[in-house]
Amino acid sequence: MFLFEDRLPAGTKPVYLPRENRAIYVASGGVDIHSDNTIRYVSEGSALVAEEELTLSATEVDSTVWRWELARDASDETAHTLRSAPQTSSELKLTATFELDDRYTWLMRCDTVTFPPGGIAWTHLHQGPGIRITRSGEITIETEGATQVHGPGAAWAEKGVLPVYAPTTVKSGTTFVRCFLLPKQNMGSSSIRFVHPEDNEKINTQKYRVLMERVIVA
Repeated sequence: MFLFEDRLPAGTKPVYLPRENRAIYVASGGVDIHSDNTIRYVSEGSALVAEEELTLSATEVDSTVWRWELARDASDETAHTLRSAPQTSSELKLTATFELDDRYTWLMRCDTVTFPPGGIAWTHLHQGPGIRITRSGEITIETEGATQVHGPGAAWAEKGVLPVYAPTTVKSGTTFVRCFLLPKQNMGSSSIRFVHPEDNEKINTQKYRVLMERVIVA
């Protein structure tokens, strides 16, 4: 999986994306997205999950898009940067390799997680892997014996099956955006599972908002 940050200045010529399982989140501004059968305006803080060929059309304001691409093979980042679009910029924020159990049918979900100041995600697992990026605030990720702090615009990967403890800064609220892969049975429901029984009794301060999810095409 790749995560790119694409910048589309106001009035930029349309950008074409090939068929691929992907999520697009508008971090600022807004873009018109044309698919096989629809045209929709995706505003700041909204997302689209799709697998068909897409056209991104800039609007009258500068826009920043976070774009997750689920590569079908061992392609490099150049296969997923914006093609023949000199007015735009495309920065690779993170790449991660995940192994998916082919006995499951998988869905792709794009959502946001918001914490109040000092909120904590107690030690937990998820039902599948993915890449996150901080929109505001600061979050500390403790997993696999390592600790990393992620401020605005910083991205990290989680495998889902390995425990994560995640406190956030007391100085402000924190929000991150994630795209992750889950068994399709998880559609419409939370994927989090707390590792320690006592944490099930604690107040879960974070708020989740599923922006879009869909079963992916293998």
